[in-house]
Amino acid sequence: MSRKMNALVKDKAQEGLILTQVNKPKPKHDEVLIKIHKTAICGTDVHIYNWNQWAQANIKPPLTIGHEYVGEIAELGENVKNLTIGQLVSGEGHIVCGHCRNCRSGNAQWCKDTKSVGVNRDGAFAEYLCIPATNVVPINPDIDEDVVSFFDAFGNATHTALMFDVVGEDVLITGAGPIGMMACAICVKNGARSVVVTDVNDYRLDICKKLKATATINITKEKIEDIYQDRHIVEGFDVGLEMSGSASALNSMISHMRNGGKIALLGIQDAKTPIDLNEVIFKGLTIQGIYGRKMYETWYKMSAMIEGGLDLSPIITHRFNYREYEKGFAAMNSKNSGKVILDWSK
Repeated sequence: MSRKMNALVKDKAQEGLILTQVNKPKPKHDEVLIKIHKTAICGTDVHIYNWNQWAQANIKPPLTIGHEYVGEIAELGENVKNLTIGQLVSGEGHIVCGHCRNCRSGNAQWCKDTKSVGVNRDGAFAEYLCIPATNVVPINPDIDEDVVSFFDAFGNATHTALMFDVVGEDVLITGAGPIGMMACAICVKNGARSVVVTDVNDYRLDICKKLKATATINITKEKIEDIYQDRHIVEGFDVGLEMSGSASALNSMISHMRNGGKIALLGIQDAKTPIDLNEVIFKGLTIQGIYGRKMYETWYKMSAMIEGGLDLSPIITHRFNYREYEKGFAAMNSKNSGKVILDWSK
């Protein structure tokens, strides 16, 4: 059997990736080898491809990238139990230590020694991926594999959107990227009274409309307060989901929250982002930082919502064979895209 495989690799400290042959991984006693069916391109992958400031500070080439995927188990380590060859799976992308206080108290998403698949260790943009068995997530084969391929990102959206109770609440989402789109669909599914999404990109806002957003606002053309009367919003929004990483979006959100409102903060801000803390204090706002997914409660909720009828298919806008990866990254960089799927099965 060949011990080589195709993979998309960040081979040098410069823009771009290469499709090349690398060694096929061999699972250790507590690991699982996954044959990749499909992957999805994440914003993090785009940062690595573009070799931006974040990538330069965090990525050490050569590295096989990618962390959103679905596949089947191809090989089991000798100590792995309760998983089977051929089983459809995805996987939690954060490899945690298992020993720190957060890991031992059920909050492994905050492990201080987290290693991320496709960032700190070789990732899923390859024919095979090897991860610890504890990170493997079995998948209902009735769920569309295209959707499962971005369950990692769906987990971020789920963790953020369900951080605070949205039932009967007015929700403001700033940032209509793919995770913002998913958060929109989740809030609608879970009974929010209004789901208002803001962005500067009409293409992405149009996808949010397909996901039944109550209102979409291009902030270069409209004001958030203009929809207050139609939506019977009097004091401001109850829940805010900041997905954009934009300082202006965060400050706008703070100004549009009602007293006692709650903000879940997923978008990564510049270290020097200014906010008016007095407004936070006098409004009594709660601001909760979000990182990754809850391990593993979020995964159960994700599958349950899909099985219960949550339709994320409008978010998928492009599909390519993995050999056409340049087209996939071009689509992501254009910003006129939702999720971009790469097929490794052909």
